[in-house]
Amino acid sequence: MDPLLSRLLDPVYRLCIWVSGAAIACMSLIIPWGIFARYVLGSGSSWPEPIAIMLMVIFSFFGGAAAYRAGAHIAVQMLTAQLPPPLRRGAALLSDAVMLAVCGFIVVWGTHLCIGTWGQSLDTLPWLPVGLTYAALPVGSLLTALFVLERMLLGSMAHRPLVAFGEPGADFDKGAA
Repeated sequence: MDPLLSRLLDPVYRLCIWVSGAAIACMSLIIPWGIFARYVLGSGSSWPEPIAIMLMVIFSFFGGAAAYRAGAHIAVQMLTAQLPPPLRRGAALLSDAVMLAVCGFIVVWGTHLCIGTWGQSLDTLPWLPVGLTYAALPVGSLLTALFVLERMLLGSMAHRPLVAFGEPGADFDKGAA
């Protein structure tokens, strides 16, 4: 039976996948529009670039959270692979603790950044508060921190059917819905 924490974080993981997927899909439509408007219509739009940058930040922070839970993040294991198992577990715990500290830093200071810039607007997008453009930093980092805590308490979630989607041997009938 799956631990309660993992069952509670499954919808959060799914949300991260959908948000990052929607961000990259929208960005894939917006950038060609900017190119088309500039070179075919002869009048460039001012909004595609800042919106595409904001979508890339959303994609990075929400996709990064999902990648961390799935164990698909970048990891240099050349040194840790040579350690004996007890030291390897200690190195993993230290790595997770550092990751948790970094997430905490970004949550705290990213929130300060959002609040401090909420009343400002971009010249190209006057309707959009600058603070909102930074919101993916603390939100994505908070979600990553939840997945780091889950990993510290319960171990890797890469084996779960929802997370291991597409992996050989993953059981898609159980727990994927």
